[in-house]
Amino acid sequence: MIVPKYYEDLSVLHKNTMPNRAYYIPDSSRMKSILEDREYSERFLLLSGEWKFRYFESIYEVKEKFYEDGFSTEDFDTVAVPGMWQNYGYDCHQYTNIRYPFPMDPPYVPHKNPCGEYVRTFEYHKEERAPKAFLNFEGVDSCFYVWVNGNFIGYSQVSHSTSEFDITDNLREGTNTLAVLVLKWCDGSYLEDQDKFRMSGIFRDVYILKRPEKGIFDYFVKAAPSNGYRDGSVEITFTYQNDPVPVDVTLFDAAGDKVAQVQVQDGRAFLEVKGARLWSAETPYLYTLVMDTGDEVITDYVGIREIHAEDGVLYINGAKVKFHGTNRHDSDPASGFVISHQQIMKDLRLMKQHNINAIRTSHYPNAPQFYRLYDRLGFYVVDEADNESHGAECVYHPAMDGEERLKLWNEAIADNPAFTEATLDRAKRCVERDKNRPSVVIWSMGNECAYGCTFEEALRWTKEFDATRLTHYESARYISDRRKYDYSNLDTYSRMYPPIQEIHDYFREDGTKPFILCEYCHAMGNGPGDLEDYFEVIHQYDGACGGFIWE
Repeated sequence: MIVPKYYEDLSVLHKNTMPNRAYYIPDSSRMKSILEDREYSERFLLLSGEWKFRYFESIYEVKEKFYEDGFSTEDFDTVAVPGMWQNYGYDCHQYTNIRYPFPMDPPYVPHKNPCGEYVRTFEYHKEERAPKAFLNFEGVDSCFYVWVNGNFIGYSQVSHSTSEFDITDNLREGTNTLAVLVLKWCDGSYLEDQDKFRMSGIFRDVYILKRPEKGIFDYFVKAAPSNGYRDGSVEITFTYQNDPVPVDVTLFDAAGDKVAQVQVQDGRAFLEVKGARLWSAETPYLYTLVMDTGDEVITDYVGIREIHAEDGVLYINGAKVKFHGTNRHDSDPASGFVISHQQIMKDLRLMKQHNINAIRTSHYPNAPQFYRLYDRLGFYVVDEADNESHGAECVYHPAMDGEERLKLWNEAIADNPAFTEATLDRAKRCVERDKNRPSVVIWSMGNECAYGCTFEEALRWTKEFDATRLTHYESARYISDRRKYDYSNLDTYSRMYPPIQEIHDYFREDGTKPFILCEYCHAMGNGPGDLEDYFEVIHQYDGACGGFIWE
């Protein structure tokens, strides 16, 4: 085998990746548009397009070091990236819901593990003010190894998250070669058993960001109303690339007028906004934040809003809210998991036309640039980590009925300390990437995994890191009877497809947390005949904060 078996090693989730950070696109000056036009940034080098590709039915069939500098790709095919290799005619499409698409033996995956070799050349020219180069992959299913000019760069997994590598020392002036080996299955696939087609490859954009030697690496914006929701404040905490640098921070309103300005020397900025306009799904008012270090400018949206739960009722900006939401998959009959700006805008316009005000990103984070669309158009987002181990429910237990089997669902993965790091990693990658998005009001730990020590740790970290949002995890109800479980960091009570009477029972017997229907009125085929019944009960109780249609 030409690569180390990181793909079956729970102690190696990533190799040489940069720390997690918020998504942004830097430029040499203030960006005119930070939504559709990121490719116009002078610091953004898009590598999507035509790549050379060769497919193997098993990783063990890969014998040649295709990533070596000068390796001939004459016998390779040419494919589009982003794309799914099943859509190119390799391998086969497979749909499964609950059961894993391979025998369950974590962390091991089948010996016949299909893989694809990707190679492309590109031109790179070093910029004096931005000599650093960071390679970004926004989505690769399921794991991948990376080389630049024959040098091993790193390894990563978690299909729907961004993986970033510092490739500065491996680039040369002029023509360079990028090689990627993508595997269909890895130990992370046990945590990616979502109800969807199984497709493989580089399915989101690949690009290089050109950055200065010193500058902003990460920032965390906390924008909240104050003084009875009349004014607002914007607090920003910076993390730097190498040494701290002065940052000129300016906030503009929607009309382009300057609202506040400060120069930051100590890594922390605080701006007051008098008579603040608040962000909500109904009135998605956005300020523009400009952070200038001299060698680089980062432009972002800021929405001032607040969410909390009180006496079992969910409030946004002090008002009770009902989610009229939908679950959303990246799924297209022609392009598979590859969703363009035009495709997502068609979805969002249709949603707005039908009074949908909320999205649950089932069951993984969406492409990072889409969240600015949610900010601008006005959607409340339940941002869900890329985590579902539904197949663990189907472990064979002789002479055991369904209810007893459900008590053991969490045993293999969710309540197994061996998977704590992987579960925590998926929560962190979701939260860190999208932490500055005002549209994100709830963090979801995942879907249909059962509950245990892994999710207790993920919830604990999430609440400690970001107490400004609520937390969600429907599958917390599936536990064993071996011990008492910790729900102290879970802010909502969530159900999918419950009988109407069960909702009445919850508010009669408990009602201490907001009740969310994270899935209901199953709308695949001849579905939602019970929509009116659900709406009646949603509006009967203040604590019923609405739900999300599947799908």
